[in-house]
Amino acid sequence: MSTTPTVSRDPVTTQPAGGAAIVRRPRRLRAVWFLASLAALAALGAWSVAVGSREVSLDDILAALGGSSETLSEAAVTKRIPRTLLAFTVGGALGLAGAVMQGVTRNPLADPGILGVNMGASLAVITGIAWFGLSAPSSYVWLAIAGAALSAAFVYGVGSLGRGGATPLKLALAGTATSAAFSSFITAVVLPRNDIAGGVRSWQIGGVGGASFDSITLVLPFLAAGALLSLGAARGLNSLALGDDLAAGLGERVALTRATAALGAVLLCGAATAVAGPIGFVGLVVPHLCRLLVGVDHRWLLPFSAVGGAALLTAADVVGRIVARPSEVDVGIITALVGAPFFIYVVRQHKVHAL
Repeated sequence: MSTTPTVSRDPVTTQPAGGAAIVRRPRRLRAVWFLASLAALAALGAWSVAVGSREVSLDDILAALGGSSETLSEAAVTKRIPRTLLAFTVGGALGLAGAVMQGVTRNPLADPGILGVNMGASLAVITGIAWFGLSAPSSYVWLAIAGAALSAAFVYGVGSLGRGGATPLKLALAGTATSAAFSSFITAVVLPRNDIAGGVRSWQIGGVGGASFDSITLVLPFLAAGALLSLGAARGLNSLALGDDLAAGLGERVALTRATAALGAVLLCGAATAVAGPIGFVGLVVPHLCRLLVGVDHRWLLPFSAVGGAALLTAADVVGRIVARPSEVDVGIITALVGAPFFIYVVRQHKVHAL
């Protein structure tokens, strides 16, 4: 008696070499989640424009969108629009950079803040302001990118020393120690400079409150270049997830793929830090949540992480505006309150050695 094989509609599960089982989500389900995330981001954008220390009406919002700023309510909405766009931009950049870093290092703890990349960018910018008198916003971006690149290279080099190479735990420890050291250096640079101390401390917390269309336009080319490099490396990151030897056997140029993706992440982190300060934990939290929805395929994970990062930072910014009215809590504090417990949760998992 012959039996007809049944086709399961459940997600396909595979077992990569040396790793945990990977669940592959159906393409239609991924598309549905992506559209839902875009709708959620649009709703958060509308919420961000409508909510703040001053209540505004729908008429005020429509008038401000039309270019009017005659009343105080319309002026408030006019300021919230670039703030919302900057939260979209910076959050998307940090979410995408975090997913790329986790893919490049195969490290579930990788994050621009935890690996010291954001703090390296901050140290470079603050040193340029305090010691070289730099004041042009365009110079901040270049300094931040250079600082992020040097910090990333330093942390990876230190984490690669010793037996076993660059393990996730060693990279996390090296990044944490580097961040602490850079933070101390920043304090040492700023301490004798009372003329810049107030502005630097506010910027160092991380926030999007001082957003303007000029600042967004300034960093947009760098963020676009970083996003293109990162998204272009998606297929290569899928190969790297199988291990360097197997990826090379499949024809992947491992060193080039890793360098291209890392460069994209550095551009994203440096430009985002230059315009909004060192905002942490977005790049850690978002990719992990996105993997639960769309799986580990970087062709889906990277754009989904960008949308998720934009949504998280926008939501954190709005929460920071309303929890202490009429004052505000900087978005960097809100993301730390969310991200620190999540970081502890990831560390405590029994399979944090590799993705």
